[in-house]
Order: sequence, then structure tokens, then C-alpha cells
Amino acid sequence: MSELRAVDTHCPYCALQCGTRLAQERGAVLVQPTDFPVNRGGLCQKGWTAPSLLEVPDRLRRPLVRRGGELVPVSWEAALDTVASGLDRVRRERGPDSVGVFGGGGLTNEKAYLLGKFARLALGTSQIDYNGRFCMSSAAAAGTAAFGLDRGLPFPVTDLGGADVVLLAGANPAETMPPLMQHLRSPDLIVVDPRRTATAERAALHLQPLPGTDLALALGLLHIAVVDGHVDGDFVRERTDGFDAAWRRAMSWWPERVERVTGVPATDQREAVRMLAGAGSAYVLTGRGAEQHSTGVDVVSGFINLALALGLPGRRGRGYGCLTGQGNGQGGREHGQKADQLPGYRMITDQSAREHVAGIWGVPPEVLPGPGRSAYELLDALGTDDGPSALLVFGSNPVVSAPRAEHVVDRLRSLNLLVVADFVPSETSELADVVLPVTQWAEEEGTMTNLEGRVLRRRRLRPAPGHARSDLEVLHGIATRLGEPGHRYPTRPREVFDELRRASAGGKADYAGISYERLDAGEALHWPCPDVRHPGTPRLFLDGFAHPGGRAQFAAVEHRDAGEQPTELFPLTATTGRVLAHYQSGAQTRRVAELNDASPAAFVEVHPDTASRAGLAHGVLARVTSARGSAIAEVRVVPTMRTDTVFLPFHFPGDGRANLLTGDALDPRSKMPEFKASAVRIEPHRDVVSE
Repeated sequence: MSELRAVDTHCPYCALQCGTRLAQERGAVLVQPTDFPVNRGGLCQKGWTAPSLLEVPDRLRRPLVRRGGELVPVSWEAALDTVASGLDRVRRERGPDSVGVFGGGGLTNEKAYLLGKFARLALGTSQIDYNGRFCMSSAAAAGTAAFGLDRGLPFPVTDLGGADVVLLAGANPAETMPPLMQHLRSPDLIVVDPRRTATAERAALHLQPLPGTDLALALGLLHIAVVDGHVDGDFVRERTDGFDAAWRRAMSWWPERVERVTGVPATDQREAVRMLAGAGSAYVLTGRGAEQHSTGVDVVSGFINLALALGLPGRRGRGYGCLTGQGNGQGGREHGQKADQLPGYRMITDQSAREHVAGIWGVPPEVLPGPGRSAYELLDALGTDDGPSALLVFGSNPVVSAPRAEHVVDRLRSLNLLVVADFVPSETSELADVVLPVTQWAEEEGTMTNLEGRVLRRRRLRPAPGHARSDLEVLHGIATRLGEPGHRYPTRPREVFDELRRASAGGKADYAGISYERLDAGEALHWPCPDVRHPGTPRLFLDGFAHPGGRAQFAAVEHRDAGEQPTELFPLTATTGRVLAHYQSGAQTRRVAELNDASPAAFVEVHPDTASRAGLAHGVLARVTSARGSAIAEVRVVPTMRTDTVFLPFHFPGDGRANLLTGDALDPRSKMPEFKASAVRIEPHRDVVSE
């Protein structure tokens, strides 16, 4: 019998980062869940089938370079030389900001850190951002404004199991992170979602607002809390500022007005506040449904205001949190791949932050560029007179995941050089001039940071197949060809992490006391962890919030309409989201037979009356059209849908891309695109046959 090799690691998908044990026997990789706190021996369908992704037939195994219009295999030396010479040519002709870098929320902390360093030193560009801008940026901005610090959950996931009531605003964990639901069995759930999702089916109370009206609902809930006497006055006086200004904005949002705007009955609004206020232990949690609006920061702030008024944040057994989506959505935004940030969650415009990080990197502070464009703004600028003419993409698939998708394709095609590093082909890599095959989770070491700010070890089970290399090796290879000293770009994850610790020291996301040795010894370490004797911080804000003076801040927010409203031509509102079987752009999960069989093609959920008016029936193909374009999807008639709303998942390629419909309206602070509210019409799909 062959020797069994096994490692303890974590699932490659969502921000729960469920604990798993991978074993390899006779070449096959087997997965078993471990008794890690967030999953306690459970896994979702994606986690159970994750090893299948290691063996997909079209796994990228050799570098590819476009020659004569075709991507052909070449050596690593030829591929890296092509990349470096192309970057060097573009930079000499148009300056360092002529090169852009687009990262991903699934990259390890080490990769995210080195990618930011590479962009700012080896390339000298300010033009770096990542797909996490589409995921949690609105909650990050709102949380920072309210509490002085952004960490998805400022408490362990396991605390939720002891709650009496949990409000979920725009979150559907029953499908997006099923193992979380075991922590939500005991609490009564209040679910805010325009759809009757799998999570809403389990709710004690479902509030079903029109997409784009979430803030009106949040203002109405605060209004009820004040008028009905549910505000925790002692907490508000002793631990917060700004309540009066926030209340003045909510004062005019009485329940009946909120009902007219949102469609949520006034009686249900009052019941939601009564449930939260009457609970001994309660939490308010937000997700993408609250964030992905051109008013996303204000929407999340509205729900934070409600939580503060009820005295929830900064107390054991109570609180506010955000359900981070991508696997390293938390750590990925802390260490420098965002356009406006440096490692440790430092702002790139802060001179002391620049001096600290530059000192770690061994360069003068003035060498570091300033803030660049946010994710969509970066993609929109590609190939324009003042935008990048070369782009490097690491771990992202914007052809499917970005808003206004066909426009993004046009921008990518306008580039002089597009380089994509990934481990399976994607719709974005199909457009690339150079494709670099990189390792995936079972083939590499590193760390991830889950939604509760806990730093975790990713462990290597087996070597990479073919000629695949780690992203760290790729960055080293390009940087040295551009004339950078090799020691500045380590290829060993532990060495990169040790540098990350020093760079983050003293920042809001302080990893200085976290080490591979402590993690490998089994310590549970949540940041901030400022020194090696510090136990980590699983629960934030118990002794005060992170603002000077220790007080949380209410936000004076007001409801605004979505970026576009329904019209006679586009009378419906389309909202987008995820389904159980798939993850993000689907480039991974659509390659796993079991998952693809469960959800093989794009679909659109429509109320029976809406379908009837449009001449549609269950199972036929429909064309959904916005001002940007059309998507083709199979009709699913769903009686619980609102008659004014349709839903499309965003995991599918080609004509099924939901993001063919979404627009370029951005939140002014977070730069989050408005994925959740697009004006559309729906009609039967009729193939046009050329004569």
C-alpha cells in the first residue's frame, strides 16, 4: 500500500476558510473537513469537490505567448522575457502609470503584499487595484468611518451561535457559505433581501425591499427604534458621537413612507425592530446586497446606525459585522493591493505610513507613487490617452466579474500588452498576450485571513503540475528582468510573511506578532497582534472604538435613488448574485462536473405575472436587456419574486453574463459598482438567422 501523505489546510473558496485535511494516496487527493471553529466538521458542496479542480484537463501547465494570433506554449524564460520587454517598452514610451496591475481577493497574504510592492517599486505605478473592490469596499469604508477600523467580523463566528436574533441585510449564507448556517440555527433570523432566498426561507421575518431602497428601510428602522423607545440611551451617550445628526435624517422616514418606497409593510418594519431590541443577544450583519450600490457606503452606514442606536457594537454577545465574500477578501485588502493603501491597512497618502513602509523596503518615501484608480476606473481607463496600455492580472476574471462587461472586454482588447497569471483558463486569459501558469492552494504555502480577522496557514500537499510556478516566483522573475535586485522580491512565502509582519507593525491591521511558528503550533491569532507575546484580538472594541477618544461615530445619511430608475423602455429592476454550486466568475466551479451539473447555464428568476406579461414560460430562453446590452438566460418562474424585479447569477460566461447588464455608477467613496439595481426589460429570445 502506498504511503499516505496528509496536511491540515483550508478550503480554497469563501472567506469562512473552512478547515480541511487533504490527503494524497495513489495520486488521488482526498478531502475531509476538520473540527475548525467556523465549519465544525462541515463543508459545502464546493469544499467537498475542491480536489477535482486540481486535475481538470485544461489546467494551465506551461506559459503561453500569443504568436500569429494564437496562444502557443513557450519556455518560462521566453514568456518572462516577453513580459519584461513589453513592460519596459510601454514604460519608456509613456511613463510608469502606463502599466496597470489588477489583483484578486483569493491571493494569499504573501502574494497580495508582494504584488503591491512589485507594482510600486518594480513598475513604479500607482495603477493597482483588485477585484475585492467589487466585494466589500463599501462595508470597509462604512466600518472605518463608524469604528475607526475595518475588520469583517470584529468577533469570532462562533459568537453568533449564542445570539437570540440576527439581522442579515443583503446576505444569503445558506447558498454563499453554507457552513455558517450551523451558527445561525438558534437565533431568530431577520433577512433583508428582495428575493425569497434559501436563507430567507429559514427566517423568522423576511423583509423584501425593492432593489436600491435598502437605505430607506434602514432609516425607517432607526426611526422606529427612536419613536418606539428602543434606543439604548446610556450606550449612545457614553460610547458614540453624532446621534442627533443621524436622527434628523431618519426623522422623516416614518414607517408608512418607507413602505411606499420599499414595499416592506410597516408592521414588518416594527416587528424587526421589536425583535432586535427585545433580544438579550443580537447582531446586525451586512453582505453584498447592502453594499453593491452607488450608495453602498451610506446603506451600510444606515444599518450600522441602527446597531449603534440599539447598543450592539463593542459588547460581548452583540455587535455589527460584515460577511466578507472572497477567500482572502480580508487579508487581500490589508497589505497593499488596493489603490489607496499600503501594508498594515495604512493609507498611501499618510506621510508617516509612507516613511514606515519605504523604510522596510529600503527606498526613500518619495519613490512611492500616490493613490491610483479604483478597480472599475482602472479597467475603464485601459487603452485611453491617459490610462494604462499594459495590464497584469493576477487571480481575477474581470471579463465576467466586472460591471459593464462588454465595455471592459473592449478596453482589454485595446491594450498593447495583457498578461494573465492563473491556474485554469478564463474568459480574461483568452484575450491575453501572455498567460502564466501558477500554483493553486494545494500546491503552495502561505497564509490567509478569514472573515473574522483570524490568520490561517495554507499548507502544501503536493508539487505543482507541469511547469507551473508560484506567483511569488513570477513576480521575482519579472522584477529582476526590469532591473530590480532579486532580494527585494523573495520567493519563499515565510520570508515574504516575515517582511509583511514588519511592514504592518503599528498599522491598523498589525500582524507583527503573528508568525508561521505560532500558527503551526496551533495558536488562534486574530489581528491586531502587535508582538510575539500578544494573544491576538478575537473581539474588537470591547474597551473602546478605534477612533481617538474611543467613541463610535453615527453617520448622517440620506436615501438616494439607484443610479438608474425603471423607465417605460426598461420597466424592471435586475439584481445579481450567487448560487450554491458556483463561486465568483465560475472559472473554477464550472470545471467541476458535479457543480456544473447542478447549475449548468445562466438563468433568470421571474415572477409568474411578470413572465406572463412578457410572453415567457418556465424553461424558455429570455433576453434581458439594459441600456448596456443583453444577456440570454433560461427563465425560472418563481412565485416569491417581486413582480418588478428579476434576478440573474453572475457566474456564467458569454451571452449569459449578468454583468452585460450592469452599469458604471460607482459609490463616490468606496468606488463600489452598482451591481444590484439595473433597469431592464425582458422578452422572449429569438435567434436571428442571417439570410
